[in-house]
Amino acid sequence: MSTTTLSPPRDRKAEHIRLALDESLQGPGASAFDDWYFEHNALPEIDFAEIDTSVEFLGKKLSAPLLISAMTGGTGLARAINENLARGAEARRVALALGSQRKALEDVDQVASFAVRELAPSVPLLGNLGAVQLNYGFGLDECRAAIEMIGADALVLHLNVLQEALQPEGNTNFKQLLPAIARLVPQLPVPLVVKEVGAGLSADVARRLAGVGVRHLDTAGRGGTNWVRIEAQRSGDVPLGELFADWGIPTPDSIRAVAAVPGVFVIGSGGLRSGLDVAKALALGADLAGLAFPFLTPATESADAVATRIDRFVRELKIAMLAVGARTIAELQRTPVHKRSSR
Repeated sequence: MSTTTLSPPRDRKAEHIRLALDESLQGPGASAFDDWYFEHNALPEIDFAEIDTSVEFLGKKLSAPLLISAMTGGTGLARAINENLARGAEARRVALALGSQRKALEDVDQVASFAVRELAPSVPLLGNLGAVQLNYGFGLDECRAAIEMIGADALVLHLNVLQEALQPEGNTNFKQLLPAIARLVPQLPVPLVVKEVGAGLSADVARRLAGVGVRHLDTAGRGGTNWVRIEAQRSGDVPLGELFADWGIPTPDSIRAVAAVPGVFVIGSGGLRSGLDVAKALALGADLAGLAFPFLTPATESADAVATRIDRFVRELKIAMLAVGARTIAELQRTPVHKRSSR
């Protein structure tokens, strides 16, 4: 009598962490931000020690306009990563977004990997769900549960069309999501943030979202962690992943497009790898800069490593501000940034 051996279920979140740590699955070596430059100010007439990088976000004061962008949750290693991120964010007073909480809503045993509010009591904490889940049984109750689970200051709904299309277990019904989002906006107890996950938000999408009341948009443009390649690795269809690997709106272009929409708070993310990139993102129109991959390896090490990486970004940002003569973030946002001629 033959027997059938069942393979254990795949841990999608653990696979995501493992693959995201692979440098080859990040964006191209040349950053789109390299195409932009500031005019140097040799006579800035400011004191480096007096440069103020503080901003307000979701009613809380941050030491710098930084958001540690959503990475993970719902698996064993994710708990340690999120705890280190939370401790580091609290120590340096920057905002933190958690990874998709869908798994924790479906399996209560996974809630612990997201429960970091006690470690970061004073900084903005953002919850996270996939917008497409609104077509797969999730609604207002699940959104409220995600918020309550972590004591979130805002809820992120992420748009990940390409990722879902390439994911072996992907959900691909993206019909009527805008009306579903519109119904949520006035009913949620906290602001709603809508973001992409690596392909960028266009001006048209930003206008449509703003038109239904969404006031916080995260560009997550092309240039950062390549979720197309990651999902292609997971599915075993690498050629398909390579076909769409360069798809998307470069982050600087997405920031400028979204910032042109009136009344929108712009989180510029997608491939930012330095404080200089942060400075350029802010000058291009972002109100806050989101970074994920630069914090992933430090988060696997310790909270101190996360804090040290934040310190590095802030120092780089302040040097850029000194060199353009911007004493505050508001002044930096009014500083022209130029695109290089084609080379």
